[in-house]
Amino acid sequence: MTSLWLEGARPEYSSEFSEREYDTIVVGAGMTGVVTALLFARAGRAVALLESRTVGAVTTGNTTGKISLLQGTRLSSIAKKHSPSAVRSYVEANREGRQWLLRYCADNSVAVQRESAFTYTTSTGGTVSLREELDAARAAGLDAHWTDVVDLPFPVVGALRLDDQAQFDAVQALDALVQDFVQCGGTVHEGTRVRTVHGNRHRRSVHTNRGVVTAARVVIATGTPILDRGAFFARLEPQRSYAAAFTVPGDIPRGMYISVDKPERSIRYAPRNDSNLLLVGGNGHPVGRAASPSQCLQELIDWTGKTFPGAELTHSWSAQDYRPVNELPYVGELLPGDPSILIATGYAKWGITNSVAAALTLVASVLGTRAQWSAIYTPWDWNQVSGVPHAVRVNAGVAVHLTSGWIKPLFERLAHKDPESSSHGQVVWEGLTPVARSTVGGVMQEVSAVCPHLGGIVSWNDAERSWDCPLHGSRFTASGELLEGPATEDLS
Repeated sequence: MTSLWLEGARPEYSSEFSEREYDTIVVGAGMTGVVTALLFARAGRAVALLESRTVGAVTTGNTTGKISLLQGTRLSSIAKKHSPSAVRSYVEANREGRQWLLRYCADNSVAVQRESAFTYTTSTGGTVSLREELDAARAAGLDAHWTDVVDLPFPVVGALRLDDQAQFDAVQALDALVQDFVQCGGTVHEGTRVRTVHGNRHRRSVHTNRGVVTAARVVIATGTPILDRGAFFARLEPQRSYAAAFTVPGDIPRGMYISVDKPERSIRYAPRNDSNLLLVGGNGHPVGRAASPSQCLQELIDWTGKTFPGAELTHSWSAQDYRPVNELPYVGELLPGDPSILIATGYAKWGITNSVAAALTLVASVLGTRAQWSAIYTPWDWNQVSGVPHAVRVNAGVAVHLTSGWIKPLFERLAHKDPESSSHGQVVWEGLTPVARSTVGGVMQEVSAVCPHLGGIVSWNDAERSWDCPLHGSRFTASGELLEGPATEDLS
């Protein structure tokens, strides 16, 4: 599964690795990490950007690429747990991120399509959510309005509209940002996985699979922080969602759409080779907890075929995002009072504007120029209390999957049942050890079924031929190689 944005040959940015000292080390080469690294380099700092895979390989390379301040029902969700001023600050943060990114794209010839954004419903019940979002948007200063007219091939009960938003190819923008970073003297190391970070607040040593580098400051810009200090893995819900691109006869709807109904539908067009493709996303679920991810993708494809007759699939992919239990992103110190390790996470599927706002916040916190709106991103303050009930529910689910993951294969073995198998992947017991056994391309492989993060039992992802942990979202290839954290080690 390769996204529309990542197909074809990719530039290579990696420099020869050397164990040296930097002012700042940024871990993770998605939008957050690259913008953060560039801003520090522009400020005259010696910066290294470390990426375990390749630039943009994870969430940024699999985004839908919407640069929008109308974000589904995000504002009303925040408003239920925070003050009106916090919602306004969130909007202002995203507005700053949006404006910075649009200026950068204009200055560097990155194509952007200006379109209206819509949040819609096809059910009467969905109008309640729409009204709540409209109230929150207007209270936060957005010029959103209600409309019954949308450019979609099916009836809607109502929609919110916000004009002059934008969409783009996020990978094209990321490539321009990385090239700019290198020209500013920055160093990029792809294929460099960070295992851990040691030292004290005056000097940090970053241990990788290629050696050790040191810096006064480390920024963890991975999807979820790979360091367990601060227990952010327990304050985030990892979600996997799907997207597909299609050729469609006739016209494709203009604008950017997202539903409040479930299963969620995200719709936009994507310019490609002098024509437009239809891009449809949705069918999200907690990582590692879907009975059949391939069925989630197939349902999305089938829905598109029925809704847009003649649609032909060209690309399909999935992405992983993290929703914070208190609804606001976590941007700032990994541990309170220690500015030597900074993090940014929890964008709840709206990472384009939030990632740039997070980068601006992190760099400003070091340079002493923080904007007033950046206070809402602080990961350590009384606002975190609002997420406690949700965190209890999330971690209760984690406990259930931790227990059932160990017990289910054992009971199947004692009952002499064949383990449930989906697309040639199953967990079995060999002696006292749970084993993840898969067959891909006719090759059978066995690895430990125990996630090295906190001991969860992985489950087979039949869409991507991967082993996914249902606890905190770590993912591994069929041969056990780590794809994304919070784990930092492969399956043995």
